[in-house]
Amino acid sequence: MKNKKFRLILTAFVISFLLMIVKFIAYYFSNSNAILTDALESIVNVIASGFGMYSVYISSQPRDSNHPYGHGKIEFFSVGIEGILIALASIYILFHTVFQLLNPSPLKSLDIGIYLMILASIINYIMGYFLLKEGIKSNSVTLEADGKHLIFDAQFGFLIVVGISIVYFTNLKWIDSVLAIGFAVYIFISGIKMIKSSVSALMDEADPLVFEKVVAILVKNRSENWIDVHNLRLQKYGANLHIDCHLTLPNYLTLKQSHDLVHDFENCIKEEFNNEVEIFVHADPCLEDCCSHCNLSDCQVRRFTKSKEIEWNSLNLALNQKHYLEV
Repeated sequence: MKNKKFRLILTAFVISFLLMIVKFIAYYFSNSNAILTDALESIVNVIASGFGMYSVYISSQPRDSNHPYGHGKIEFFSVGIEGILIALASIYILFHTVFQLLNPSPLKSLDIGIYLMILASIINYIMGYFLLKEGIKSNSVTLEADGKHLIFDAQFGFLIVVGISIVYFTNLKWIDSVLAIGFAVYIFISGIKMIKSSVSALMDEADPLVFEKVVAILVKNRSENWIDVHNLRLQKYGANLHIDCHLTLPNYLTLKQSHDLVHDFENCIKEEFNNEVEIFVHADPCLEDCCSHCNLSDCQVRRFTKSKEIEWNSLNLALNQKHYLEV
């Protein structure tokens, strides 16, 4: 899987480099600001793919004493770098286009530029689709970010083709610069979003979709011996996932019986993920107050009958306390 990820990101790097050359050739023939916008943004694609290769390589390295949770977080850093580069490129594009709008230069062979941009956009979309598909499958934020970026770049290219075609048939040359300004603003917003998502991940912000998935898995596989789950926490390290929680079990079980139940608890989660999942479970013995919501039908130490049903959801499983202590 890791070798496949590296091959994909290497392929993306080579293709991005070749398409960057194609787009600059298209700009050379057309002298279009809109095409130049896409060509300059392609430089970011090349740099991002290069850094993505490095981050995929680093994230694949085994854990060591300095990185006990692995090196996966570098993938979030890679996404942030890509976002910063996109934002900086958009600022340069904006200033360049405004200057060209005030000091216009003649457009040339727009038809050649259109053909080359169509070719580049189709290739970008195909490569982006495969990167995004593999990124989702392997939970690689680097592949996913690169895939989304290339698909966005392809859509961006098709919009430029439409805009340049309008200029070609109407001879309204100012449309070219207006398109470039609009695209520069859109690229800047996209870069800022990538930076924000990178910072959130590096700050261990919980992924609500992954959290909900884990909760759904526990609800589906809930055993009557799992009296209570609380303090459920998730951390993502690139494609890898770290989970820890407290699991309340019947207090009369032997150590081996408790160990087997914890093992089943861990496996039911791991089986639902394609990537590596590390789970730390702290086993708590049940207390008398747990009887109020215990589902165990043949409990050996029950003091009183069950009086309430506690729904397991993302709110109460995240609480740092047993459910009988809820106010």
